Amino acid sequence: MTSKRDDPGLAPLPPSSRPPSVDRLARELEPSGLPHALCVDVARAAIAAGTPAAAEGEATVLAAALLGPVVNATGVLLHTNLGRAPLSDGAGRTAGPVRYQNLEIDPSSGRRGSRHGLGRPADLVCRLTGAEAALVVNNGAGAILLALAATAAGRRVAVSRGQLVEIGGGFRIPDVIAQSGCLMVEVGTTNRTRLADVAGAEADAVLTVHASNYRIVGFTEQPSVAALAGLGLPVIADVGSGLLDAECPWLPGPAPHWLADEPAVRQTLAAGAALVTCSADKVLGGPQAGIIVGRADLVAACARHPLARALRPGGLVLGALSDVLLAYLRRDVVDTVPFWRMAAIPVGALRSRASALGVGSVVETVAVPGGGSVPGLEIPSAGVAVDGDLTAGLRRAVPPIVARVEGGRTICDLRTVDAGDDGHLAAALKTGA
Repeated sequence: MTSKRDDPGLAPLPPSSRPPSVDRLARELEPSGLPHALCVDVARAAIAAGTPAAAEGEATVLAAALLGPVVNATGVLLHTNLGRAPLSDGAGRTAGPVRYQNLEIDPSSGRRGSRHGLGRPADLVCRLTGAEAALVVNNGAGAILLALAATAAGRRVAVSRGQLVEIGGGFRIPDVIAQSGCLMVEVGTTNRTRLADVAGAEADAVLTVHASNYRIVGFTEQPSVAALAGLGLPVIADVGSGLLDAECPWLPGPAPHWLADEPAVRQTLAAGAALVTCSADKVLGGPQAGIIVGRADLVAACARHPLARALRPGGLVLGALSDVLLAYLRRDVVDTVPFWRMAAIPVGALRSRASALGVGSVVETVAVPGGGSVPGLEIPSAGVAVDGDLTAGLRRAVPPIVARVEGGRTICDLRTVDAGDDGHLAAALKTGA
């Protein structure tokens, strides 16, 4: 009896067609920058598929998919797909030796403290907005959910039909209200809701919702927060973008014109809202988080609710948010908070930078706040235009560059590009990445 190995009819595979070992192929993939364990995964999958030659390309794709820095040349300051508000390299981190964080300890007594206590982000928000109390959660939708669940579960909450918005990812306000345990009472119509509609709804509370990423214009009406508060019902007002104060006292000059109609936390509280919710990663310019401010008893109810534990952010988020809020208190946001630094750059300075790139033609552009804040408003800007669609090649640059195409040209808006990346952008455009 002969084995298959001895059978002359079964010739061995030629050396060139034998697959490489997983270990050898994984070592060949190390220039991709992936950890060895991921290189092994890619190598094993490629060999199993019978395509070891494709492993290098698969490793490149995986390396590009890992979280990392991106150059945003789209002109959308708060680009949801790019993490919304950009953070400085030092946000939430301390330079020098590795340190722990006084997240939940009272330095004066050495006893357990609160991540929402004195000197914490919630306290800083109160100082900036005049609120009685504040609470930080993991995102804006979480802030609305917790505020409703803690203060109005099982009760009737009136909401204008014109504010039943759908936010990113297909999540809808009616679904958030349902999850909170509240009974939603729709009032008014898509374009017009009157105070009498709310007054006749026999509701126990009122929710107003920021329009986020759309505008209704023309024959419209919405009652003000002050008018709603005058009905004697607690008003929970979502102001969305995280503008803390309509006066923008942290800026050297007047508030930007593009914020003229944007609701702000301080003014909404002053108008009589019982609770105000917003996001931290939009116009506020911080990390992804949600903020609840308002009456101390209602904020305390939110903090005691079981959902508060599930929705609380960790130390990295709170550290980054603290850095941003301290910049507001120091009034140096233009120097230290990337969103405000980019938003405040004069158009003339952007034109000069565009000309200095030495590639393409200088063009006038229009940037937008983006990220579901200040919908429909534009900010004059400038950048460069290069013939053809170079976006695929730009995305292959290291770090990747995200741009847009208009009229057969690649447009790179410099309002959203850090000046330190101008050289990288110029080189990528010249080579087509």
